[in-house]
Amino acid sequence: MIQPDRGAVAMAPGRDVPDRAARATILAAATLTIMAPAVIAPSLPAMEQVFADRPGASLLVRLAMTITSLTVAVSAPLVGFAADRTGRRRLLVSCLVLYALSGTAGYCLNDLWLLLASRALLGIAVGGIMTAVNATITDWFDGAARASFLGLQQVFASLSGVLFLPLAGLLATVGWRVPFWLYSLAAVVAVLAVLTVRDRPRVAAPAVAAPGRAFTRDVLVIYGLALVATIFFYMAPTQVPFLLASQGIGPILVGVIVAGSTVASTLGGFAFSALRGRMRPGAVTVLCIALLGTGWVLVGAVGTVAGIAVGLLVGGLGVGFAIPHLTLRLSELAPPACRGRVFSGLVAGIFLGQFLSPLVVQPLIQAFGVGAAFTWAGVAMVVGATIAAAGTRNATSSRKGTR
Repeated sequence: MIQPDRGAVAMAPGRDVPDRAARATILAAATLTIMAPAVIAPSLPAMEQVFADRPGASLLVRLAMTITSLTVAVSAPLVGFAADRTGRRRLLVSCLVLYALSGTAGYCLNDLWLLLASRALLGIAVGGIMTAVNATITDWFDGAARASFLGLQQVFASLSGVLFLPLAGLLATVGWRVPFWLYSLAAVVAVLAVLTVRDRPRVAAPAVAAPGRAFTRDVLVIYGLALVATIFFYMAPTQVPFLLASQGIGPILVGVIVAGSTVASTLGGFAFSALRGRMRPGAVTVLCIALLGTGWVLVGAVGTVAGIAVGLLVGGLGVGFAIPHLTLRLSELAPPACRGRVFSGLVAGIFLGQFLSPLVVQPLIQAFGVGAAFTWAGVAMVVGATIAAAGTRNATSSRKGTR
């Protein structure tokens, strides 16, 4: 018999949906998560020149963006525990403050290693915000309303890329440090969170799954999918700026083109609720992988600026479906008392994939070049999607045959 978790809680029945101000604040917080590491992407070539005299500067400059993702992944278990034990609102507000302080610190720092340390602290803040937001949405909504709001969350997260990446490119023309001031927006959201967001009242829960039993095989598969998909998707902000720079493209246009993937993610977020209503979860997963793979084949094989832009749009559409899809699947699998911890695993998978992306892709780039690396990555995903589709079709046929 499964014993209840002593810290288990359940949502009190009969609660109304939070007001518009609270929902808007949660969506505003969501805009600060996915874009956080990438907002300095247009500054990377200039940063590399500034720190060119440092040993290993080329890799370290790229890590200035992705080390944020590593600390998200490493700190995620503690962040998830905090979300379940201390409440979503307290975690959200404290991490928004840390986000603003650590993010803007990059404007003042002249030492590359101190800059990396500030980016690491930013990662802890991002993980806390993302876990608190996902757990709060899951607490607030059920069923179709949950799927719809998760799609809306993806829309806002993607719109942040559409807005902030080109803006970061514009600011980077003034100076590579200037985009760091964009992180100060978190201070405004922190004030709004203090004023508007409240945790849903919780009461002692009946017997529920203990935390160790919450991490089922299906949950671990979702973590793995998030990790692999992010490794490939994060080639866009980490490698496309260099691919475009080799063709003489300036930082403003780099920001606009890289933002193309987030434009498509926005469309995917809008369409997700309708897509989920028409397709089985396994089919949605296959579609996401196939779209991302097709987009990366276009980026690498076509090789022109237009081809890169179209490829980023196609790949971004796949990610626009994937993030709310995986989040919704976890919300369906996670016991209420363990939601923070279960969602922290998804956050860890996504951001560990961001950190590992340049490390995994670098051997391909050294051997074949940036363009060919996109082509090979895209082919691998398309082949994987094809195999998964065949497996899903055979499993469905087998179930029908046993009836």
